[in-house]
Amino acid sequence: MAKEELRQRAIRLLAQRDHSRAELTRKLSSHGSADEVAEVVARMAALELQSDRRFAEQYVRSRGARFGAQRLRRELRQRGIDDELGARAIADALEGDEIDRAQRVWQARFGDAPHDPKEWARQARFLQYRGFSADIIHTVLKGRFDEPA
Repeated sequence: MAKEELRQRAIRLLAQRDHSRAELTRKLSSHGSADEVAEVVARMAALELQSDRRFAEQYVRSRGARFGAQRLRRELRQRGIDDELGARAIADALEGDEIDRAQRVWQARFGDAPHDPKEWARQARFLQYRGFSADIIHTVLKGRFDEPA
């Protein structure tokens, strides 16, 4: 594939949504040599059409209300965003603290306090899957059922 076609493909991908550098490289890799792909991706970054910072901020804004910081960090890492940049995006983009977000997620899903240890465990697993830490989960579910930590 000619470099111009590779560049056009990159622009089309970036027009659909922001991509991390690693995602864009992966998507273009089957359409050109490694050197050509690296050159096109570097050019997109130089023109500020691709930005890992912007991708991370947008990603956290779109998913932050539903997921905890642990899951967001893990997903950003999987998409090629370094830990420092991911942590900065999470700190900048998320409103309120982690406990408030976990409380809202729990309330939207359950709303009713667990009535036995099995239900408490089910609700705790749900919050854990959403990326909230054990401390946050215990704080949210504390007093809802007398479950020891």
